[in-house]
Amino acid sequence: MTSGVVVRPVTAEDEKFLWAMLFEAAHAGEQGMVSPDELKGVPELACYVEGWGRAGDFGVVGGRDGELEGAAWVRWFTHDKPAYGYVDDETPELAIGVAPGLRGVGVGTALLDEVVKEARLHCPGVSLSVRLSNPALRLYRRAGFVEVPGTEMIDRSGGSSITMVLRFS
Repeated sequence: MTSGVVVRPVTAEDEKFLWAMLFEAAHAGEQGMVSPDELKGVPELACYVEGWGRAGDFGVVGGRDGELEGAAWVRWFTHDKPAYGYVDDETPELAIGVAPGLRGVGVGTALLDEVVKEARLHCPGVSLSVRLSNPALRLYRRAGFVEVPGTEMIDRSGGSSITMVLRFS
């Protein structure tokens, strides 16, 4: 728990909230989308939530005062079906989203801390994709994530993104 943030494991009932947090994480509003439901028609984004609860999926949701304000979740991808932050088949990818207006108050830090604790029990590390302009880049660096060389790419919005990885060994 950080800054009064209460965190709990993601359940199947949280799938709708994961879609909402993916909408935030993907900056979908900046791309002209108005609803998390629109993400379901974008395969390269839908893969982060679609069919939540399959083997290996885990994550946390949390917030303050009993409200859900953010989520951090981990999903495995393969070389044949990679996602944006894919590194290898042994390293699952982390996605994290915090509700608008609540960034910078400790919600993301609490979520990241808890999901990384859980990830340490299941895998040798986690990866993620982040925009270079995203203030959360500082959070990831503080947590020990490092840039994977040669991964800078132009993202869906026309900005630059990189893949980062946090190894546990």
